[in-house]
Amino acid sequence: MFVDEVVTELYAGAGGNGCRAFRREKGVPLGGPFGGNGGKGADIIFKVDTGLNTLIDFRYKRIIRGENGENGLGKGMHGKNADNVIVSVPAGTVVTDEETGLIIADLTEDGEEAVIASGGRGGRGNMAFVTKNNPAPNFAENGEPGEYRKVKLELKLIADVGLVGMPSVGKSTIISKLSAAKPKIADYPFTTLKPNLGVVSVSSGKSFVMADLPGLIEGASLGHGLGDKFLRHAERTRIIVHVIDMSGISGRSPYEDYVTINNELKSFNAKFMEKPQIIVANKMDMPIAQENLKKFKEKVSEDIVEISAISGDGLDKLVYKIADLLEKIPKNNLYDDSKFESHVIYKFKEEKPFTITKEENAWVIKGPKLEKLLLMSRFDTNEAVFRFANKLRKLGVDDELRKLGAKEGDTVKILDYEFEYTE
Repeated sequence: MFVDEVVTELYAGAGGNGCRAFRREKGVPLGGPFGGNGGKGADIIFKVDTGLNTLIDFRYKRIIRGENGENGLGKGMHGKNADNVIVSVPAGTVVTDEETGLIIADLTEDGEEAVIASGGRGGRGNMAFVTKNNPAPNFAENGEPGEYRKVKLELKLIADVGLVGMPSVGKSTIISKLSAAKPKIADYPFTTLKPNLGVVSVSSGKSFVMADLPGLIEGASLGHGLGDKFLRHAERTRIIVHVIDMSGISGRSPYEDYVTINNELKSFNAKFMEKPQIIVANKMDMPIAQENLKKFKEKVSEDIVEISAISGDGLDKLVYKIADLLEKIPKNNLYDDSKFESHVIYKFKEEKPFTITKEENAWVIKGPKLEKLLLMSRFDTNEAVFRFANKLRKLGVDDELRKLGAKEGDTVKILDYEFEYTE
């Protein structure tokens, strides 16, 4: 079964909790803090495996979870990092964040890897908080939560050449003659139900990858027929080979077929029209084909390669024409940098990391940075509580509440936790 688009949820592992412990050994007075750090949670990494050619495995694993890091222990022992989750994907997989619509990764090379969801760092044990002013801290951190992402995976096959055309124009026959691909071939429309890839060798020792794309029809870009499902696989190609049935045996006009397919390509992605296109007149062994070709040339000025895929006539000429053209066309990235997620290293002026709103009888504070701080804080000692309150104060939460009119005793809510506001 060929599957080329799926949505899956990723839960990276959380970091292990830091340990709050003290050294208590005979003969070691004032031993001090002795709690180790937690281990890092598992990243979820996608890795290209060229042995795969479909996303069908994701149909059965819609949720992927990473293990949490181990908690820190006493005697200064750090928790073990969790093993990363390596997920194999076929070459040509595009990973997009469902929430933002931005591309996380475009994986094309064998063995290429990308961290799609990052595991949380381990919480620090109380050994890590020792300072000159506080030589025996009585608190530790929880581990950082792992990253959650809902992502869409799209497979866009990696091919140098894409065969397009109406159903039953001979695309499958061409690729079967030029490569070792064995597509199903029959005399009814939509015989090909999935793209077929074949490696075409040239006598000079060079080769290229050709994709036979299922037949398009009018309205394919709007979801009619099979075209909208598979047009994405032509996006990486450097050349479009437009196959036209010149025999007219189907009852359609070759020129109208040519115009229809180009309109569908343009409607799906205007960049298709920027790709070099080779027009192939197939079935030239049929009686009326020469007459139809003459009429076609009256309306189309481009060079046309005449072939008969069944007999093999003209196929060598087509292969050399494709190979010569490919030498002149560099391989380019499918996407420009503006469509990818950007990672800001430094901000000259950091935006306020929280928002405060009044909801019913509570002040509700929201913000990823502040929520993460809460989840990584432990309130099992007074010192830990004071530390959390001090961090809120440094972030400007107290000042903002005061400006908004918060009064002594008001309820302040962060996630599911409630606190009492005090001056």
